[in-house]
Amino acid sequence: MSDTQQSRWTGWAVFGGIVMIIAGAFDVVYGLAALIGPSSTYFLTETGNLWLFDITAWGWWHLIFGVLMALAGVFLLRGATWARAVAVVLVSINAVSQLATLPYQPLWALAIIALDLLVIYAVVVHGRELTDK
Repeated sequence: MSDTQQSRWTGWAVFGGIVMIIAGAFDVVYGLAALIGPSSTYFLTETGNLWLFDITAWGWWHLIFGVLMALAGVFLLRGATWARAVAVVLVSINAVSQLATLPYQPLWALAIIALDLLVIYAVVVHGRELTDK
């Protein structure tokens, strides 16, 4: 493959890595807000809703998941082959987890799911471009 073909498609893979870093940073902020912030201000718990985690577990989940997602995005940008597989798994989990928030924040959840699908496309189809540079 020539350099002009690589440079034309590398942008998709870079897009995927950058979106992963940004999404990971948002997850870290959500996790920290749940862990150190007053829960009555940031998160509302209502009866009748099915939540499998309490606020502390939810905060730790997002904190750890956000760090993993941001690190995978960084290594994806650096061209690590293993980061492509990890990125697809983490972004898929993120997309599925957004289904839980769909009834409460439909536009935000749909936007995140759409971005996750774009990242999966970018990593699967054009992720190899980053390893060939």
